[in-house]
Amino acid sequence: MLILFTCLLAGLVVAGLAGALWPKAGRGVACVCLLAALGFVAIALFGLLRAPSAMVLPIGPPGQALSLVLDPLAAWFLLILGLSAAAASLYALADAAHAAPRVVAGFPLFVAGMALSLLAGDGVTLLLGFEAMSLASWVLVGYGHADAANRQAARLYLCFALLSGLCLAAALALWAASAGGIGLDVLRAAPPDGWRAAVILALVLAGAGSKAGLVPLHGWLPLAHPAAPGHVSALMSSAMVKVAIYVMARLLLDCAGPAQPLWWGVPLLALGAASAVLGALRAALEEDTKVILACSTIENVGLIVAALGLAAIFRAADLGALAALATGAALLHALAHSVFKAGLFLAAAAVLTGAGSRRLDSLGGLIHAMPATAACAGVLAAAAAALPPLSGFAGEWLLVQSLLAGWRIGPLPMQVGLAAAVALVGLAAALAAAAMVRLYGLVFLGRPRGPRSAAAREAPPLARAALIGCAGLTVLIGLAPGPLLRLAEEAVRTAVRQNIADQAQLFLLAPGGGATAYAAPLLALLLAAGIAALYLGMRRYSPAEPVLGPAWGCGFLPAPPELPFGDPLAQPSAAGFGQPLRRMLGSSVLGAREVVTMPEPGDPAPARLEAGFADPVFAGLLAPLAALRDWLADRAERLRDMSLRRCLSLSFGTLVALLALLAWLET
Repeated sequence: MLILFTCLLAGLVVAGLAGALWPKAGRGVACVCLLAALGFVAIALFGLLRAPSAMVLPIGPPGQALSLVLDPLAAWFLLILGLSAAAASLYALADAAHAAPRVVAGFPLFVAGMALSLLAGDGVTLLLGFEAMSLASWVLVGYGHADAANRQAARLYLCFALLSGLCLAAALALWAASAGGIGLDVLRAAPPDGWRAAVILALVLAGAGSKAGLVPLHGWLPLAHPAAPGHVSALMSSAMVKVAIYVMARLLLDCAGPAQPLWWGVPLLALGAASAVLGALRAALEEDTKVILACSTIENVGLIVAALGLAAIFRAADLGALAALATGAALLHALAHSVFKAGLFLAAAAVLTGAGSRRLDSLGGLIHAMPATAACAGVLAAAAAALPPLSGFAGEWLLVQSLLAGWRIGPLPMQVGLAAAVALVGLAAALAAAAMVRLYGLVFLGRPRGPRSAAAREAPPLARAALIGCAGLTVLIGLAPGPLLRLAEEAVRTAVRQNIADQAQLFLLAPGGGATAYAAPLLALLLAAGIAALYLGMRRYSPAEPVLGPAWGCGFLPAPPELPFGDPLAQPSAAGFGQPLRRMLGSSVLGAREVVTMPEPGDPAPARLEAGFADPVFAGLLAPLAALRDWLADRAERLRDMSLRRCLSLSFGTLVALLALLAWLET
């Protein structure tokens, strides 16, 4: 299977080069990406069901050949990549005639970089794939460089991508210096301890966390994801952030081993819970569809990382069954999120193409003009809101069950922290549900808020096929969490050396020995029976002739003739829908503000209400970093005026410092 994998990688690279040389090859490149994605799904299923395999490539830097390893943990995330890339490639195939040349060339290289990162057998291959993924996605984010906002998003994304690569390279170098090699098997045999463990943990969190959009390194994500094309945004949000989560799981759980102390998972749990709340709150307040979905990704990434941190804590406390349960929750939710978030981004792209806008206040009533897109988006939004029995519920439910079992850990501060995490996860889930209700209601329900929304056109057939596929997989994953956890059994064992098979049955999830069980098919049958009974009751007891009357105008006067679609003021706006949350939570978390400007007595001018919020990461982290960048650029500019003697002295001093650092690391 690894030979097939290398052939698919080579095909993607060739497709990228062909797209760069022949911009009209968009349809052929999309077909290659679709075939490669389906091949990744087949390879992943093979890796989950068979023994691990490895292969050494005949290329690489001096003294270190590149290597590939297909084990269950890598196979699980390769399955995520394959499903997401298949949906994105199918949508790209529908839009191939209008794709920009850099998008045609960068998309297959982006997929190839992610795939190489997942099956890397050593640190060099991992960094090579990770950086290829970052550079290709940067090209895709900056495709609309004529727009100043896109240029700013691309610059910010590149800065975070460079930070991510440097931190991961430093972590792997420090680890390899003590382990005696850079292979993952060598690192696994020599887990870090002492100060090295703390530094490696911080570097991995900074490197992988910045790529995943973990708070406080999430500032690029709400800007970069909307700047990219629709199918690229779908792949970035569904698969690229999962590659970063895979790096965390591989290095901090698998390779670090079970000997790490109790505090090892605390930063992951704390940062994950904070990311979940902040991302969900921003999603409930933003007014751009793609920004809302990007912030929702921050929330879901936070939940997955919190589950990984909880698994590390349980493993350190010698609670193997609970560690396996938390890891299973992380893997199951990662798979579910990849499917429903890819579908939601593709639905947002279809809405942008069909209705011409991404702003909530410019849309509305699209359920009539785009019924297939609306139906699929409804299923996907319900999954993102964690409504049972869809896919988003099972993973979050397992996470909550794991958190509620935290009383088994001895230290009181740890129990208090886990109780706080339960509250934060519950708050994040409620905010995410509110955000999805707001998103779907303002985009698809109500009346059109403009002529373009009223004249919107449905997505083309291939785009609808991608949406239907994502919605169908969302329902299927939601109805079969038990079989999926059984499929992920070896991946869980690889990560935490524990078994989860006893807690996952064919139709039942029983993490508490059956006391708190979840039967998704039974719940689906009950819901279907209730809906059918309600429908039959309405048909039986409703009047034969419908009673028609004017709709309630919310206290507003009837719309004048020049507003044939109704008065927009008679419908909730995006800001009005989010006003209660902005007032209750936004002021303390996001610095939300509301300023009312009243005219002077006797002045007929209208009063003005100015409302908004600002993510604290921009003022607390990005602004100081920008000032530091300017200061360093100013100092670097002075190097041009240095004499030749000073330039040689600086080079010699740098070489001596690097040799001293290398000698210290070798001791």
